[in-house]
Amino acid sequence: MTNHAGHDHTTHAARGAQAGGLSVSESGYTLELDATVLGAGRQTVTFRVTGPDGQPVTEFVPEHEKELHFIAIRRDTSGFQHVHPVRDEKGVWTTELTLTPGDWRFFTDIHPAAHTGTLTLGADAAVAGAYDPRPLPEATGVARIGDYAVTLDGSLRAGEVSELTLTISRDGRPVTDLQPYLAAYGHLVALRVGDLGYLHVHPEGAPGDGVTAPGPEISFMAVAPSAGTYRLYLDFQHEGVVRTAEFTVRTTTAAPRPDATPAPEHTEHGGHHHGAHAHH
Repeated sequence: MTNHAGHDHTTHAARGAQAGGLSVSESGYTLELDATVLGAGRQTVTFRVTGPDGQPVTEFVPEHEKELHFIAIRRDTSGFQHVHPVRDEKGVWTTELTLTPGDWRFFTDIHPAAHTGTLTLGADAAVAGAYDPRPLPEATGVARIGDYAVTLDGSLRAGEVSELTLTISRDGRPVTDLQPYLAAYGHLVALRVGDLGYLHVHPEGAPGDGVTAPGPEISFMAVAPSAGTYRLYLDFQHEGVVRTAEFTVRTTTAAPRPDATPAPEHTEHGGHHHGAHAHH
């Protein structure tokens, strides 16, 4: 989750051309879980990231104030958790998760000091017990968390950068005093339904930059690597509590550019109306 404020959006599009987190190993770095079968309930999860030399990595470039961001999600897209494990001097990471029975996917968002940029590695784990999969929530433009409502504006387009704006209110009133959380007013993780491909999503602006207001709106630049359905998870902090708003979105067909040559009438425009990470 790099602080991408002010970065070139062309770079964003290039990075978003492929979903991350689909592999347990990339560029010689591997996510190694100590256990891939876990119990239900509050569980301690330990793991390491090994480097090209096969040894646990102990030097990382902090991004959004942390050396490693850890995302846990059940395969049915429920149970989202974004946590920050603690690393010992030997490179072993430890964190606490609340797990329900079923198949889970764990992601590590990292920037090893010896590597040129960020990597998202993913690994599967199974949680024992009777699995009660949840249907995919309906696509909606408003998420409610207690007395908070988060409204999503903008659409996610396959292969093109688009802006997503999330507006937070409480009891019908705009929230204008969001608190910085990990060097941003909000963090957005986006996952592709079907394979849980992890999208790179970038916050616009940063607390204290003299431009970015502490709510009610939080804006992100995102690009979907393919048409389809995605799940969005927004973490925001208010009055000392971090809350998560969840959305189901479908990609939309990109609007034609003004200078684009009109397509022949018989050409199909691929895409169902689809509308809709991650990487923060």
